This record gives sequence, C-alpha cells and structure tokens, in this order.
Amino acid sequence: MAATATTLAEIEKTIKNAIPKHCFNRSLLISSAYVVRDLLYASVLFYFALHIDTLFSSQLLRILAWTAYGFMQGCVGTGIWILAHECGHGAFSPYQTWNDVVGWTLHSLLMVPYFSWKITHARHHRYTNNTERDTAFVPWTEKEYDTRPRYFPAWFEMFEDTPVYNLISLLAHQIAGWQMYLCFYVSAGAKSKPVPQGKQSGWFGGQQSASHFDPGSSLWTENQRHLIAISDLGLLLVAAANWYLAQQVGVLRMVLIYVVPYFWVHHWLVAITYLHHTHPSIPHYTDSTWTFTKGALSTVDRDFGFIGRHFFHHIIDHHVVHHLFNRIPFYHAEEATNAIIPVLGDMYHREETGFLWSLMETYKNCRFVGVENDVGKEGVLHWVFEEKKGAKAE
Repeated sequence: MAATATTLAEIEKTIKNAIPKHCFNRSLLISSAYVVRDLLYASVLFYFALHIDTLFSSQLLRILAWTAYGFMQGCVGTGIWILAHECGHGAFSPYQTWNDVVGWTLHSLLMVPYFSWKITHARHHRYTNNTERDTAFVPWTEKEYDTRPRYFPAWFEMFEDTPVYNLISLLAHQIAGWQMYLCFYVSAGAKSKPVPQGKQSGWFGGQQSASHFDPGSSLWTENQRHLIAISDLGLLLVAAANWYLAQQVGVLRMVLIYVVPYFWVHHWLVAITYLHHTHPSIPHYTDSTWTFTKGALSTVDRDFGFIGRHFFHHIIDHHVVHHLFNRIPFYHAEEATNAIIPVLGDMYHREETGFLWSLMETYKNCRFVGVENDVGKEGVLHWVFEEKKGAKAE
C-alpha cells in the first residue's frame, strides 16, 4: 500500500508540474467580464420574450419563437450557473467573500441554494466515484439493484427494456433529477452526510431531513446552518420577483419566460454531471480502494461543440483537469488539459460519441456496478451489463 501511495503522490506532482503556472491565475476582471456578457445575453432574450406575442401574429410562429427562446435562455442560464459554480470553487477570483457574493446572487437568480449546493458539491469533489462518500450519481451495486423498491406491479417489469419505457424514465431523470437531489439528496452515498442519522442537531429538529433547503438537515454541521438560511433568503427574494412578474405579464407568460428555461438549465446540469461520472469503462471504488487521484481520473471529458465552449464555459469539454485542480478557472481549462494529456496517457478519458446519443445509451446500459474478476478486484466496481449478468447466471 505504501508503494501505491507513493506512486499516486508522484503522479499528482507530475500532473501539476506539467500545467503552466499561469493556468492557476484567477482574474476577477476576466471572470466578471463573462458574468456581464452572460447577463447581457439573458437580458436581451428577456426583452425579446416580452415582445414575442406582439412581434408575431401567427400562432405557429409564436410557438416556435417561445420554443427557441426557452432553449436559448436555458443555454445562457446554464452558463450563468457554471459561473456561480466557479465562485463556489474559488476559481472566480482570489477573493472568497466576493466569490460568495457573486455566486449567491447568480445561483439565487436560478433558484439554486448557493451555499447548500457549494457544501455538498465540495464533498462530491473530495470523494468523486467513492460509492460510500460521493454525493452525485452513486450507482447501485448489483445487490441493491436486485432488491431495489418496486413501485409498479410485477407485470410492469416486462416493459423495462423497451425503448418507450427507457425514454420516459430518462425524461423523468432529466426533468426531476435536480429537484430530487436538492429536496431528498437522492443518488448520494450512505456515508456522505456529516451528521449521523438520529442525532439531534438541527434548528428545527430536522436531523432526519436530507434537504438542501433545511438549515436543520443532517447534511450540515452546526457552523454551516446559518449559510443554508442565507441560501433560502436568496430563493425567497427571487420567488417574490417571479410572483411580481406574474402579476405584470400573467402566469402563463411568466412560466414561459422563467420556468421553461429553468427546466432547460437543470436538464443540462443533470446530463452534464451524469455523463462526467458515468461511462461503461469507468470504475467506481469503495472506501478501501478509493483515493482522491483515482476518483478525479474517473471523470470523462466530452465534446459539445460551440454551445459547450461558448455558453457552457468548457465544463463538458475539459472537466478532468477541473476535478484534479478545481481552482483553475475555466478559461485556462483547455490549455491545462492539453498539458496533462501526455502525462496521463491511458489514464485520461475522453468520449467522442455525440453527447445526447451517449446520454441515451449510457442511461439505458449503466444500471448497476459489481466486481468482475477479469477486470477488477475487491473494492473496484465496474458496470455490469444485463447480458453479462445473464451469462454469469447460466
């Protein structure tokens, strides 16, 4: 084990030394310029939305205009979310108080509880692909999958492998996944909470809660609870602004202006995070075999073209280096990635398959993990596919 630890330490040092030193520089001016740019995009689109019904006399053209607006504002909103994500990591600027002010403002605009997310997201980075301590998309083990709760009659299982079932399930995953995570902490590891279940420690006796909105939740330590209340305050202010908007333009137009882009934003967030850490060839680890470097190198870079680079600020294309060094700002991520690829060799993972096609295929095939003697060892868990499981049973 000592030799392994030494090897990993050497790898970490070699990787860091390969990255040009200026890639670690964080510029408040550059980061703020991107915020101004994205808020300008959002403002122009908002102004356009306010005039759609008067600009287009045809019902069909209005529908097309609202559809285009929702998608485009969703892309811009995702970029704004990612800039707040930079703030949460301290990559926005060298000034953490200013980072938190900007991050709280931007995430609140998108109805995201900034400090709540920041805390659990830090745990995700600390324990990436650890099946016990990670907070995001921890997969079922084979045993958990076989004994998972059943919410439908037994006969309904015959439809599980049909394209229609998979499509409906994927849509539910994309539309409700983010809200389920915020409200109930779904897909997190069993040991990812800092406060043990059943221990009294909340403001409102909420020790059993696993909600990002509850200051008394078991997700927080005592000195973090006031930050959750500040996060909730931001959400209340934006909710009030949306109520006011609904009074001015009507509920339906408010839904089209704000709620539809909101779901686009969180569709992209779920898809991006899921595909960063779910891939047929990428292992997960138990506590006994996991290390920070192994977890970070279990991340997958992908390509999403112009939208990924311009609107999504490289988060899809250059995410491996972000997990290794999360204070490298996104505008240096491509240079830093190109620098570490020769060092990592086969340890660097990039998927060239189309993003949306990969989402469908990955969701359909990657259902649970287990130990396979030909590719792993105890504590290293690989995706088990239904055909392999069937062959094993025979």
